[in-house]
Amino acid sequence: MRTILAELAAIALTRPPAGDYITHMLVNCAGRLPVTIDDALARPADRAQAEDRPPASWPAAQRFAPPAVGTAYGTLLNHRDALAALGDAVHQPPYKAPPKAPVLYIKPRPCLAGHGAAVEVPADAEALEVGAQLGIVIGREACRVREAEALAFVAGYTICSDLSVPHPSFYRPSLRFKARDGFLPLGPWVLAARHVPQPDALEVVVQIDGREAQRYSTAGMQRGVARLIADVSAFMTLAPGDLLMLGAGPAVPLARAGQTVRITIEPIGTLEHRLVAEGAA
Repeated sequence: MRTILAELAAIALTRPPAGDYITHMLVNCAGRLPVTIDDALARPADRAQAEDRPPASWPAAQRFAPPAVGTAYGTLLNHRDALAALGDAVHQPPYKAPPKAPVLYIKPRPCLAGHGAAVEVPADAEALEVGAQLGIVIGREACRVREAEALAFVAGYTICSDLSVPHPSFYRPSLRFKARDGFLPLGPWVLAARHVPQPDALEVVVQIDGREAQRYSTAGMQRGVARLIADVSAFMTLAPGDLLMLGAGPAVPLARAGQTVRITIEPIGTLEHRLVAEGAA
């Protein structure tokens, strides 16, 4: 019964959820049963779901729940300019060379926040780094995938605001800098992959309080979407619904409590969230 409900929910939930937490009502032979967005999409059987209509047809909303995803993986130092900006530091001990494989980290589920969320800035931090980047939602199990076939394993794409407390470690940042509650606003939805035919040629634009703070292209990545999936799946299976972040661009901007962050990646749309002082959310 649970499998049937999950499949029905996955078919029925084709609109991004509006409101803080939405319960959708589905009708089946047993009557009207409540199914949450997480029940339908957080644990897909073999494929993740993605919105398959153009964004212009979706209703506007001030706040959405975060897209339901599995494990969220971040990628460090994937943009060529970001790596080059480190200069000789990458040749110093203990690393002594630039990374030869993807450098990954995990954002646990309490980090997830949605479009319109208010994210708390810790009292011991003056500002947060805003790592605006493309999010890749895996559509089916990916294990030892060849680069030429990797895009077929993508369900869709979303926008990620990977927030961090500024820190000096660029290879192994402490969890307390990157894994605070709400430190990964996502959304405002997952757009089906067929609407994003060239994920390695997307412009990422960050605005803070309406002023442009960063602009870069995913064309500058050392590993594009397909190669990143291939390289990661070579040593680790990616499950349906997992989120793989492509990596932040160079010169990551800072934002402070009281400011509003907007990240636009067309054709996906715009993700917006606020930063507030700790205890004010």
